Amino acid sequence: MGCECVKLPFRSTVYLPLMIRLEEWVKKRDRVLVMGVLNATPDSFFPPSRVPSLHLAVDLAERMVEEGADLLDIGGESTRPGAAPVSVDEELERVLPLLEKIRARCDVALSVDTTKAAVAREALDRGASIINDTSALRADSTMAGLVAERNAYVILMHMQGTPRTMQAAPVYTDAPSDVLSFLEGRAGVAVAAGISHERIFLDPGIGFGKRLEHNLAILRDIGHLAAAGFPIVIGVSRKSFLGEILGLPAPERLEGTLAAESIAVAYGADIVRVHDVKEGRRAVDTARLLRR
Repeated sequence: MGCECVKLPFRSTVYLPLMIRLEEWVKKRDRVLVMGVLNATPDSFFPPSRVPSLHLAVDLAERMVEEGADLLDIGGESTRPGAAPVSVDEELERVLPLLEKIRARCDVALSVDTTKAAVAREALDRGASIINDTSALRADSTMAGLVAERNAYVILMHMQGTPRTMQAAPVYTDAPSDVLSFLEGRAGVAVAAGISHERIFLDPGIGFGKRLEHNLAILRDIGHLAAAGFPIVIGVSRKSFLGEILGLPAPERLEGTLAAESIAVAYGADIVRVHDVKEGRRAVDTARLLRR
C-alpha cells in the first residue's frame, strides 16, 4: 500500500538506511518532518489514535506513510493527564508486535515513546532509531547509557511532574525560559553520557504540566528555544489547550491543531507530532515556505 518493503535482521543495533537519512536531515534541516502518532494503548486521550488490533494498526501506519509521514512514533503507555503507569511487560506486549510488523512492511524511521530502558532496548533491537523519552532521561538511570551505546536518537521532553500529577498545579516563573533552562540541562546530561549533540532533539512538552497561558507563551517563543541549536519537536495535535480556546472536544479540534502547528513551524519548529498526517503535512509544508 505504498510502503517500500524492507527486511531487517533482528538484534541489529541500528537500521542503517534510516539512520543515514536522519543524519543527512539533521545537517540540512531542509524540510519539516512529520511524525505520525500510533498509540498501542486503550486510554490515549484521542480515540482515533488508539489501535484496537495489530492488523488495523499496521494499516494505519501504512496510510500515514502514504500521506507523508517521515517518522512514526509508537507508544505503549498513555501519557494523558491523570494516566497511571504500566509495567515493562505490558508495555513490551503492546509495542513490540506493532513495531515488528511496521518495520517488516514500511521503510520509515520509527520512534518509540517510552521512559523505560528495557522497552527502549527491545525496540532498538527491532528497528527503532529514536527514543522519545517524556521524562528527558530522568525516569530510568540506564536510559542515557543505552541510547549512547546504540548510537540512537533521543527526544528529550519537558514535563512538570508525572502524567498522573502534572496538571494539578503547574507553576512557572517564566514558562519559556524555565523550559529552555531545563532542556539545556538535560541535553548536557545526555552529552555527558555519550550521546552526540547531533542525535538530541528537544520537545517543550506542550500540555505536559502546563496551563493554557504557559502553552501559549512557549509556542510564541519557539525561536528562543530553537536558538539552543537542537532540532525542536512540537506536539500540539488536538490537545486540551486547544479545547480551552475553541470550546470543542478533541474530535473537533483539527482546525485549531493545524493553526497551532503552522505557527509552531513558522516560529522555528523542525518536527511536528501529529494525528492527522495528510492535513498536517500540507499545513507545515506551507508554513515552512512562509517563515522568515
